[in-house]
Amino acid sequence: MPQCREPAVVPAERFKAPDNDDNRVIPFRPRRGPVPASQGWRVRAPQQSEEPVEGLEKYERGESEDDYRHRMLVNLAALAFTIALSLVGIWLTMQIADMRKTQDCVLSGRQNCSPIDVKPRDR
Repeated sequence: MPQCREPAVVPAERFKAPDNDDNRVIPFRPRRGPVPASQGWRVRAPQQSEEPVEGLEKYERGESEDDYRHRMLVNLAALAFTIALSLVGIWLTMQIADMRKTQDCVLSGRQNCSPIDVKPRDR
């Protein structure tokens, strides 16, 4: 039968906190309400001459250059692309589901898992 060892004794000096103030917890008081601007952070107002981006004038167009017909054609092209993409997604989903059914049939050990198309009888 194996013998159990007694736990090692750790000296108490190992658990004493260091003498520096790095590990000291500082209590914070919750704020009582909105801080007046004289006591809070000072926010610098942006100057009028500062522009975030220079040279946007070359991208601006006037109202007379608005081509309604071109815009509508682009919108129709985007709509057609969206519809085509949705139809392809639906077709792909149905194909994956069909393949999954066939794969489940084959993996369960069955034979003749291919679907047989039979036309309904005329009555």
